Amino acid sequence: MNDTARDGGLRIAVVGGGIAGLAAAVRLRDRLPPDTTITVYEQSGDLGGKLRTGSLAGSTVEFGAEAFLLRDPAGGNSAAVALARRVGLADELVNPATGRAALAIGGELRPMPTGTLVGVPGNLDSVVTVARPEAERDRDGGGPLLGPDEDPTVGELVRRRLGDEVVDRLVDPMLGGVYAGRADELSLAATMPGLARAARTEPTLTGAVRAAMAVAPRPAGTPVFATVRGGVSRLVAAAAEASRAEIRLNAAVRELAPTPTGWRLVIGPTRDPELVEVDAVVLALPARPAARLLAGVDVAIGALVGRLDYASVALVSLALPEGALPAAASGAAGPTGSAPVVPAELSGFLVPATEGTLIKAATFFTSKWAHLRRPDGTVLLRASVGRYGEEHLLQRADEELLSAVHRELAALLGPGLPEPVAGHVQRWGGALPQYAPGHLDRVAAARAALRTAHPHLALAGAGYDGVGIPICVRSGETAAEEIIKVLGVSRA
Repeated sequence: MNDTARDGGLRIAVVGGGIAGLAAAVRLRDRLPPDTTITVYEQSGDLGGKLRTGSLAGSTVEFGAEAFLLRDPAGGNSAAVALARRVGLADELVNPATGRAALAIGGELRPMPTGTLVGVPGNLDSVVTVARPEAERDRDGGGPLLGPDEDPTVGELVRRRLGDEVVDRLVDPMLGGVYAGRADELSLAATMPGLARAARTEPTLTGAVRAAMAVAPRPAGTPVFATVRGGVSRLVAAAAEASRAEIRLNAAVRELAPTPTGWRLVIGPTRDPELVEVDAVVLALPARPAARLLAGVDVAIGALVGRLDYASVALVSLALPEGALPAAASGAAGPTGSAPVVPAELSGFLVPATEGTLIKAATFFTSKWAHLRRPDGTVLLRASVGRYGEEHLLQRADEELLSAVHRELAALLGPGLPEPVAGHVQRWGGALPQYAPGHLDRVAAARAALRTAHPHLALAGAGYDGVGIPICVRSGETAAEEIIKVLGVSRA
């Protein structure tokens, strides 16, 4: 048994080397005295969590999250942009090229309606090309849509006010693209907090959408997303360097135990564990492994955290030869008169679960990102496969997934779609949190209990505060600030 002795100033452990943990480490470094020792413990062999940049056919391709929002809900810079600037990547941020998004309806690609909030329309006329809203349901009943403590599923609220087609053809695929989940199972408050707040004051759903969108209006033509030139893994590496933390890879934290002065961590194999004592811990792990550690500290807190379930997905990337995407639309206008989308102009598309396909979303990298376009015309695209509850569909070999994705793409883009010159399958098991109604209350209860009984431990990550790089960065920074406040010491 190896017992690591303590010396010098404060010692802080960050358990989890994803972007939330690294953002926490940077904030701790910026705010705590210079002699503070910060150690990041990561169970795997790589930092970054679900941020992973790879290579396909000689090009940089994201095998995980590809971009982040530029703005926060109040209209300022997002936490991801702020972190990128803090770690020296301000000049390396790039925005998408102008592109069109589509929905696959009835085997055809139809233009994505504009002016919706995660698929929920504020103007019903804007979505009639893909869905038929039941406008008569969304009547003013003389009071707010939701009470102060109500947290329905997104599907429950939207079906009640606008009917099934709006959910099945718009909202569900939008949420599926972000969470790999289903609208009828995901918490409104956790996945669409702005709409949930507006629904507590507005009497109609369309009115609530307009109110939520008005809080942080975006001028027409301004970019929504950004990525890092050379890949988002550069943000991971730059954050790790800026934190000046000791990085411990392949270092699984197996136990946490409170001590009179802080925490004791048990790290590594049971036959030769390492014991480390620290003053505070940022626990930046997915909910299930975090719950296992917390169960040894407080059973009730562990149970609250451990209720969160996750979806598994696979990201199937293909490199296709020049001219793979038709430069003209195929097929006649749809039943609403909307013209089919030109595949070569697409940035990506979503597929409703009702279409019965394996693919739920696709991104055309070389159309979406100008800096990825190649002189030889190679087309880079990525399909997302797997919805919550459909993990069995991922239980096939990589080659089978590649072939199935290519067949489905050919059915939508044209039967002449050439065979790929290269392909890659990235599997993310248990990657995307499924926030059931009441999630935010459970997280708040767990954190309140920790502040009372174990204030030197803070939770961070997507399992608590939401998905997306900016939210995870903000979650890590908030956890770090909690620790700084409890320790009662910071840089002058």
